[in-house]
Amino acid sequence: MGEWVGAYVQFEQGAAVEAKVISSFISIEQAELNYTRELAGLTSLEEARKLAGDAWNWQLGKIEVEGGTEEERATFYSCFFRSMLFPRMFYEWNAANEPIYYSPYDGKLHAGYMYTDNGFWDTFCAQFPLNILLHPEMHQRYVQSLLDAYDQSGWLPSWSFPGQSGGMVGNHAASLIADAYVKGLRDFDVDKALEAMLHEATNKGPFGPSTGRDGWVEYFKIGYVPYPEYHEAVAKTLEFCYDDFCAFQVARMFNAPWYKNIFERQLFNYKNVYDPSSRFMRGRDKNGKWLEDFDPIEWGGPYTEGSAWHYHWSVFHDVQGLIDLMEGDKNFIAKLDSVFTEPAEFKVGTYNRVIHEMAEMALIEMGQYAHGNQPIQHMIYLYNYAGESWKSQYWAREVMRKLYSSGPDGYPGDEDQGQTSSWYVISAMGLYSVCPGTDQYVIGSPVFPKMTVHLENGNKLVIEAENNKQDTPYI
Repeated sequence: MGEWVGAYVQFEQGAAVEAKVISSFISIEQAELNYTRELAGLTSLEEARKLAGDAWNWQLGKIEVEGGTEEERATFYSCFFRSMLFPRMFYEWNAANEPIYYSPYDGKLHAGYMYTDNGFWDTFCAQFPLNILLHPEMHQRYVQSLLDAYDQSGWLPSWSFPGQSGGMVGNHAASLIADAYVKGLRDFDVDKALEAMLHEATNKGPFGPSTGRDGWVEYFKIGYVPYPEYHEAVAKTLEFCYDDFCAFQVARMFNAPWYKNIFERQLFNYKNVYDPSSRFMRGRDKNGKWLEDFDPIEWGGPYTEGSAWHYHWSVFHDVQGLIDLMEGDKNFIAKLDSVFTEPAEFKVGTYNRVIHEMAEMALIEMGQYAHGNQPIQHMIYLYNYAGESWKSQYWAREVMRKLYSSGPDGYPGDEDQGQTSSWYVISAMGLYSVCPGTDQYVIGSPVFPKMTVHLENGNKLVIEAENNKQDTPYI
């Protein structure tokens, strides 16, 4: 026993071996306690398999579907299963049955709950809105764990595995906090949450682009993150603007005017990177000059794993404002339509090579719609805001039909800790949360004639779609 020590046991070829293995992030003694609690009474692998199956059936039973094809049911429950693989519980139970955890943030033992292995840049869009509906107790604990991580590391997590990685862009812990508060999960220190969100917005951490904010000074002074002074500047401007809205929501509802006034100033900063001549969100330098040689199919540069076609729609909190920038519903609808009719072409841009997200977009042959990556996954539902909701219904169902199936090739790209599966689950319910941090859901097209959601409080959400078939997506 010690550091960098290993061992192995060799068996005869063809031998069938059953072994009990247990672990702990805390100590050998805690591992022994975990063994006593979880494995000591089991006599066979089959018994363990049955217990695992019972646990999964209980979770999967939270949603019951009726009707549909066998493949649709298999796809739905496969995605539902994957939606629950992340985030991971990082806490254990002591001898008094109290939750404890080894903190990856300060290396100490703490009481309470901790979660890890999740990147909010992706999962704030669908996975956490799904969690707050189906697993609100976990979401409540998760918000508290975010504030504990802030206490222990000085920063809110943005992408943890198991501690801070600082990966991707945005401060979307704010989205999780706001969505909880708006929807009535308020058993946390709101003053500390506001302090933490302001700290993220007005500092840059020591590592990674999403620990604090790259370009936060310019974002406050000139209203956007300039490019090429900062990499991925347009994406950061749009993400920061949404996160400020989330913090504003909490401050407004909690009646904290000082915080409210600070975050309110940035709510419309997205307008500062909108170029009316091209009708795209576009990079500009610190002097206000637009990036030359602009091509909306070029990836990277001022964008994160995408192009102007994908980030144009990242105004989650003010869709009407985006419509107004584009001079009305007609132009907005035409732009949405063109996402699917443009050629599925791309330029590698600053990536200097084809990354898998580019190849996946080309392979699905849906124009510039890149469902295998997350920034554009909400775009389908924006038709609802401009009076042509039937197009949201059509395209939601089309993406579910074409890009997801239970077969070996039936998955459209990055899972990213459950986000892409969660998109399918909540879309199959006929709902979508375009703007987490509000109490609003938009309507899509339910896959099944009837779906019953068993909520943790004992209530049921029943979704019925009469005359619903594969070729009748319209409400």
